[in-house]
This record gives sequence, structure tokens and C-alpha cells, in this order.
Amino acid sequence: MNTVTFDGGFADPVFASQDVFQSVMHAFSMPGTIASLGEWALGPAPLCAAASAILLTLADYATPVWFENSERMQDAAAWLTFHSGAPVVPEPEKASFLLLSEATDVAGWSEFARGTMEYPDRSATLILPVRSMDGGASLDLTGPGIEASRIISPTGLPDGFVVAMAANAALYPLGFDIVLVCGAEAIALPRTTRIKEV
Repeated sequence: MNTVTFDGGFADPVFASQDVFQSVMHAFSMPGTIASLGEWALGPAPLCAAASAILLTLADYATPVWFENSERMQDAAAWLTFHSGAPVVPEPEKASFLLLSEATDVAGWSEFARGTMEYPDRSATLILPVRSMDGGASLDLTGPGIEASRIISPTGLPDGFVVAMAANAALYPLGFDIVLVCGAEAIALPRTTRIKEV
């Protein structure tokens, strides 16, 4: 096991995980707002600080994680398992958390866990890296946690993102939740959020 597996974890696991957890929960309660997760953790490339912190905080031995670009993410997968105990699985449908690649194809998102009517919470959380939190096409968000509407404009969303998210929202109370990440910033988009192009 090389040193890259050990470096970049939480220096103060209790305080860091509490801080990140509160920030992530606040982001989910106010979809579309940008949460700054700080530089608490930084896993091996291509993991960004936000994705690293989220996974270290929310993933554990009982929450399987899937990495979309498995060959490129071997160091990141080993790092996560070392620091959190989370198992890395090859089957996306079995994962509680999915670290997508910037080249992700939304056509494959139908494989991800969406929960069941008895247990809608048994659904996946997708972590999607984007190039920037602004500068892209404007998207209008509505739904719980948004007073009227909220505009976001991330750069680097995959083709078909809005259509895929509309199909996901239509399954409520089933469906996955998604977190956009870039650097140390994150935007949460729960399944209840309606997204349309402006």
C-alpha cells in the first residue's frame, strides 16, 4: 500500500465530520445553494476536496461505494476504504454512494438504486464532479427548500442531465439524490427538486 492511500484524511475526524455533515445537510435543505466544505480532506486525484470530505463523512462499512471510472480511481478507492472502511463494489446497483466521472453517461443512471416503496431511503446518492459552479447554462430550480425558484449555472454537466433529473423526480418518493462537486464546493439536488432549462 503506497503513501497516497494514507495521506489526505481528516486530521480531526470528529470535528471535521461534524462540520461537513452539517454543511451537507444544510445544502440538502436548501437545494441549489453552494456549500463550502473547506479543505478538511483531499483524496488522491481525481477526487476533489468536496467529494473527499463527503465520502469520508457519509460512507462507512455499511455503505458500499462505486467508482464509475474504476481504472482511474484505484488509488481513490483504496484511500476511501483505508480511511472510512467503506467497501468498494463493482456493481453500481449495489452502491449507496456513486462517484461519477465528468464523462458520465446519464443513460446508465437507470441502474442506480432508487429505493423501494417500503424503503425509499434505500436509494443512492450520486456525487458528480463539474468543472465550475457557474458559467454554464442557467437552470431553474423549484421544490422543497426553495422559496420561489433558484438559478444555478454549473459548467460541465453531462448531456441529458435535465431530462434525466426530470425522470428521477417523477419517481418520487423513489429516486436518487445528487451532489455536484467542484474543488471544495458542493450543490445538493435532492430528488424532490424540479429542474428546468431557462
